[in-house]
Amino acid sequence: MSICIHFLPDDVTIEAEPGEPLLRVAARAGVSIPTGCLMGSCHACEVEIDGAESVCSCISAVPPDRPHLTINCFADPTW
Repeated sequence: MSICIHFLPDDVTIEAEPGEPLLRVAARAGVSIPTGCLMGSCHACEVEIDGAESVCSCISAVPPDRPHLTINCFADPTW
């Protein structure tokens, strides 16, 4: 079962598999998410899921329990 992922502000939609790393999904969609440590410590890759939950995309995967997600990629200008 694939899940529809919509990236903002790029307005790009792509299908992804549950458990697929968010950074990999973004790369396949041509969406750039800045990264730093790739361990979840620096929060450079923090994204907002469905307007509520913030996660570090370097250590997060597509959840299995939702038919679609909206991921808002915001950039910290200090990175």
